[in-house]
Amino acid sequence: MDIRCGTAGWTDRTLIACKRFYPRGSSSAEARLRFYASQFPLVEVDSAYYAMPSASNAQLWSERTPEGFTFNFKAFRLFTGHQTSPDALPKDIAMALPEGITGPRKKNVYYRDMPAEIRDELWRRYREALEPLRLSGRLGAVLFQFAPWITRAPDGLALVDECRARMAGYMMAAEFRNQSWFDEAHAAWSIDFLRERGIVHVIVDAPPDVTNRVHTVWEVTHPALAMVRLHGRNTETWSATGAASASDRFDYDYDEAELTELAVPIRAIATRAGRTHVIFNNCFEDQGQRNARTLMTILRTDAIRP
Repeated sequence: MDIRCGTAGWTDRTLIACKRFYPRGSSSAEARLRFYASQFPLVEVDSAYYAMPSASNAQLWSERTPEGFTFNFKAFRLFTGHQTSPDALPKDIAMALPEGITGPRKKNVYYRDMPAEIRDELWRRYREALEPLRLSGRLGAVLFQFAPWITRAPDGLALVDECRARMAGYMMAAEFRNQSWFDEAHAAWSIDFLRERGIVHVIVDAPPDVTNRVHTVWEVTHPALAMVRLHGRNTETWSATGAASASDRFDYDYDEAELTELAVPIRAIATRAGRTHVIFNNCFEDQGQRNARTLMTILRTDAIRP
């Protein structure tokens, strides 16, 4: 089985500040990425959710990692229906927005409000930024984490279909946050919806008693890739509006018993796909890195190592 473990990001400020993961002397961006890639075969570029990625960075990442290393990209938040500050857009595009979209009372913009020509240009630049990694064989999947208000209603289905069309030629993965997708009445339909479109279903582990998450459904929708994202089980911080960062929201340290329990369905799902990606999104300090190492030890020969 081909099971690859990694974390969501490698430069979180709390990870660097804790000084427990990176060895002394790893103070540059290059040194940190090279060390990370010596420890894990996979990483998720979570910064691409907050701002548009660049081809120049992707080229550097390709040069600084060994052959066989994989980058998954988290899709830009505007594409997934999230509210987006104009400051997160490229400056020339932000300046080109019509006056009706921005204004003193509008702090955020939404994908549905974007003129067609601006949508086209944002997608063109996004795909352009992925190219260096795709050409070097280091690009894995592009993860679309859709906003909690994206439901199975026609406009939600249309958004997923548009993202699929825009990402033709790339591996697309979808993580939903609205329970309408995988409740008891609709889970089978949603799995078929993803399978018919060749979209990877993201299996989530998250606090069991929150509403803005989907149910955990251990299914494969693409023969080449299965994906599991572990968000931790911190109910208190999951929906915290005052959380300063993602690391505050996903502050959770899986214990060995929990990881041993998770290893069972991960092994099972790995028999149904060519490759399985397991991403730890509990990104407070070095929790994700420690937990990923522990899971790799539990999986032993099933886990691919650098």
